[in-house]
Amino acid sequence: MKTKIVNFLFHWLPVIVWAAVIFKISNGKVPLASPVYWQDFAVKKFAHVTFFGFLAILIYRALRGEGMKRKKAAIWAVALTAFYGATDEFHQLFTQGREARVRDVGFDTIGAALAIYIVYQFFPKLPASIREILERMELI
Repeated sequence: MKTKIVNFLFHWLPVIVWAAVIFKISNGKVPLASPVYWQDFAVKKFAHVTFFGFLAILIYRALRGEGMKRKKAAIWAVALTAFYGATDEFHQLFTQGREARVRDVGFDTIGAALAIYIVYQFFPKLPASIREILERMELI
C-alpha cells in the first residue's frame, strides 16, 4: 500500500504542482511584457507554449510511470494538456483582468504537441549517457 502511494506521488505530484502554478499565474492580471503589441503577444504566447509543453512532459512521465506504452502516453499527454488548457481559459472567464481566448488553447496544445514530439522522437536518439539519465527520470 505504501509503495503505491509513494509511486503515485512520485509520478503525479509534479503534475499537480505545475498545474497549480499555471492556475496561480492565470488567476491574476498579467502585466505587459512590452509596450509594442507584437512583442507582448509573442512573449505571452511563448509562455503558453512553454508552460503547457512542460505540463505535457510531466503528464507523459506520469503516464509512463503508470506503465502506459509510449505512443498511448504521448497521445494522452497532449489530450490532457489541451483539456487543462481549455479549463484554464474557462476559469479566466471569471477572473477580473483576464479574458478567455480559444487561440490560447491552441497555443497550449501546440506547446504540448511540440514538447511530446521532442520527447518521443529525439530523446531516444540522444547519446547513451544522456539517455540513461532520461530513463532514470522515466522520460523514455
